[in-house]
Amino acid sequence: MALVVQKYGGTSVGDLERIKNVASRILRTKNQGNQVVVVVSAMAGETDKLIRLAKQITSTPNERELDVLVATGEQVSIALLAMTLRAMGTDAKSYLAFQIKLATDSAFGRARIMGIESDKILTDLKEGRIVVIAGFQGVDESDNITTLGRGGSDTTAVAIAAALKADFCEIYTDVEGVYTTDPNICPQARKLSKISYDEMLEMASLGAKVLQIRSVEFAKKYNVPIHVRSSFTDNPGTIVCMEEKEMEQVVVSGVTYNKNEAKIEIMHVPDVPGVAAKLFQPLADANIVVDMIIQTSSTTKGFADMAFTVTKADFAKTLQIVKDNLKTIGAEKVISDQKISKVSIIGVGMRSHSNVAAKMFTAFAKEGINIHMISTSEIKISCIIDAKYTELAVQALHDAFRLDEPEISEEQ
Repeated sequence: MALVVQKYGGTSVGDLERIKNVASRILRTKNQGNQVVVVVSAMAGETDKLIRLAKQITSTPNERELDVLVATGEQVSIALLAMTLRAMGTDAKSYLAFQIKLATDSAFGRARIMGIESDKILTDLKEGRIVVIAGFQGVDESDNITTLGRGGSDTTAVAIAAALKADFCEIYTDVEGVYTTDPNICPQARKLSKISYDEMLEMASLGAKVLQIRSVEFAKKYNVPIHVRSSFTDNPGTIVCMEEKEMEQVVVSGVTYNKNEAKIEIMHVPDVPGVAAKLFQPLADANIVVDMIIQTSSTTKGFADMAFTVTKADFAKTLQIVKDNLKTIGAEKVISDQKISKVSIIGVGMRSHSNVAAKMFTAFAKEGINIHMISTSEIKISCIIDAKYTELAVQALHDAFRLDEPEISEEQ
């Protein structure tokens, strides 16, 4: 008997018919002799609907109260699913996050999980029940309802799997797995049978929307195998697991893109110690996550130009903080650009193969795509380009690295 955690996204439980289909799949898993814990998102579109309601009252809803509001979406879906399972003749019980004590910090809208009390879950499993848990939400030390951010139900599921020492965690969504790139842009995109935690972390952070990045962090830390599958077919999906030796034979595993980026440039910054700290500390204090950072020499000796990127959601706040801080750091002016995107290639094979960057830049050059910023790590290369070239860039890279082929064997 295995202990299985299954997570179903909003499209999987989008209406009563789909909830019945999900319940049937859960029952099949239980009838195979497994213990089953299910984590469920709000029904498709429900969270956005609730946010729109809040913004009809005020353009800047109180973050605590907004979390109270949007957390109700999951309460509806877990209750409906538990009712459906009971109607099918099996014992099921639903829980909100505060009922099982899924403890988080107090960062409303982007809370981080601090711990999970698993006693109630384990007791129900021993008594033969299917446990249905609300994803996306938690409770802080002051008993305030918190939410984990977009895609947070993935993190809930993997964290619960880790706490229960589950045999594996199945993430059911509206796609059949992790692809070499977005099939909507590149019809030749190929489904990956396996991908390493590190590659999936990079893909999640660089724009791939299959899994939330924190869910992959949890999985890697506690070695929880994730099986990404479609809730609409029985086809095998993609296994996210520890790196295996054969994975290094593949130079590039995937191409990602992210149009949710904005660039801010600070011109004529004094090139002295401490200036970067003065620039970025106020942003950190405002909980703004800065992505790519590049510093270049200015035309004037003793000065530099600095550029960085943030999400478009944080753009207005970031720009205002930088402008307010301009005199403090002694900079000349600020230039901003929201018409950019980040296109990246990812692969653990980059560690042992040369010429990857050159091939990427050559592919861009052939299509006349200019690169504004470049960032690298052991297993990824990211470029900031004009947003209008995003689809062209993705297709060009997918072709250059022959990602449509079942196996890639290239001499670098």
